[in-house]
Amino acid sequence: MELTQKTCHAFIINLREITGCRTKTMTDNISDKISHDDILRMAVDVVSAYVSNNPLPAGQIPEIINTVYNSLAALDGAPVETKSEAPKPAISVKKSVHPDYIVCLEDGKKLKMLKRHLRTTYSMTPDEYRAKWGLPPDYPMVAPNYAAQRSDFAKKIGLGRKVAETEEKAVPAPTRRKTTK
Repeated sequence: MELTQKTCHAFIINLREITGCRTKTMTDNISDKISHDDILRMAVDVVSAYVSNNPLPAGQIPEIINTVYNSLAALDGAPVETKSEAPKPAISVKKSVHPDYIVCLEDGKKLKMLKRHLRTTYSMTPDEYRAKWGLPPDYPMVAPNYAAQRSDFAKKIGLGRKVAETEEKAVPAPTRRKTTK
């Protein structure tokens, strides 16, 4: 389950309904406002509960704390200051492509094939990944040596050839036998 601001709102509203707490609105008395420290403490509690049940790269934890904090602050009616920072890659783009592996800019993992990792871990397509990090359309999703190895193997077993070409080479045309009388 992906933790977004919408799911945080739903989770917190359900939590307040279960515990009997009422949702605060702008018209509530100012003394009923929750302090910054209380909101931060609640955000850390929610995130720690989420992280204990869901595998997550350590680099995403501050982002999730920020999302949960903003959701809690919005429920309290407090103005929310959001800092929209440009995403920072785990490694520079120039150093991410090596002959034997590609380094994921999201989490810094060394992989031979990036596409599946992006789909399973981040629910992201290669095009979304390229757009997020400002990569060119021809940025590889597979390590160069691995791609060459797979290509050689495919050629070796005959993939990419037309059926007629393989049949001609496999079965020579029958020749007529000469009979003597």
